[in-house]
Amino acid sequence: MALLDVKDLTTYFHTRDAVVRAVDGVSFSVDRGETLGIVGESGSGKSVTCYSLMRLIPEPPGRIERGTAMFDGQDLLQMGKESLRKIRGNRISMIFQDPMTSLNPYLRISTQLMEALQTHHDVDDREALKRATAALEEVGIPEASKRVKSYPHEFSGGMRQRVMIAMALITEPDLLIADEPTTALDVTVQAQILDIIKQRQEKMGTAVILVTHDLGVVAGTCDKVIVMYAGRVMESGTAEQVFYTPRHPYMRALQKTIPSLQVKGEQLYTIPGLPPDLGKQIDGCAFYPRCPYPKLASPSGDRPGLVELESGHCYADCRLCDSSGPIESVLAAGDIVDDIRPESGGAA
Repeated sequence: MALLDVKDLTTYFHTRDAVVRAVDGVSFSVDRGETLGIVGESGSGKSVTCYSLMRLIPEPPGRIERGTAMFDGQDLLQMGKESLRKIRGNRISMIFQDPMTSLNPYLRISTQLMEALQTHHDVDDREALKRATAALEEVGIPEASKRVKSYPHEFSGGMRQRVMIAMALITEPDLLIADEPTTALDVTVQAQILDIIKQRQEKMGTAVILVTHDLGVVAGTCDKVIVMYAGRVMESGTAEQVFYTPRHPYMRALQKTIPSLQVKGEQLYTIPGLPPDLGKQIDGCAFYPRCPYPKLASPSGDRPGLVELESGHCYADCRLCDSSGPIESVLAAGDIVDDIRPESGGAA
């Protein structure tokens, strides 16, 4: 049985102007010791999916409309606040995207690390401080025994990010949700942090949900991948399936944007247009206005559901565009610009 099994997760934000369908029927599962990567452009619903699992959506305006999130046999979405408090930060930890606002500027680093540990584990101050210092050393903070007494403003952005990672790992969680965990870090430190997380997985069987824009990181570290766009899953499967045999035009376009795969000296490719307004009705495939492939029909009706190609490899098959050929030939033909609708927002 999967450690976390999410079915039909749906989260809407009810604003004065419209109902924003931020997450609309997302399903996935994560096994112990497994890494699931969630990729997609900004606004695709990646972070809202994670916040929904942790029940951190501000209510109002947000509301989890339906769905289940079974964690070790318990539904996180139906759990009482007291029961959830025992799991959140203990068995499930989260590395938040912005380290600048995630740490309390009035409290020392030691206090914040020790609080996370002592809230869920019966340890005295001396032992808690010892483990807090060890956690900082593990994530590469120099002179950890001294720096643990510092305040957040005495750390750089990258070091604050490492403190956040240490805080998430100090309770030895069963599931780690990492929302852009290496955003503020350089490439060398990024590799070190990902290696630390991998070692934790091998040692303790920790499951990881990794949210990131970096497709290279996902391809190199994740076992499974889901590709999100406009609040829904466009493609899912193993990392090998999604990266080596992508089927949905959106995933193919994302791969085309990777700088290292492009010809040196040529202009970098960007996906034209903008993501759709999730507060408005979407007919057919949400990616249709930006799709580079020749159009076969006009969008209408409900958004397409997932179709399984092979074991575990699924994609949203809209059948409105001819995506049978390689994207390179389509781009060379110049079809992508002609098919962008005016309301899609123009070139990005």
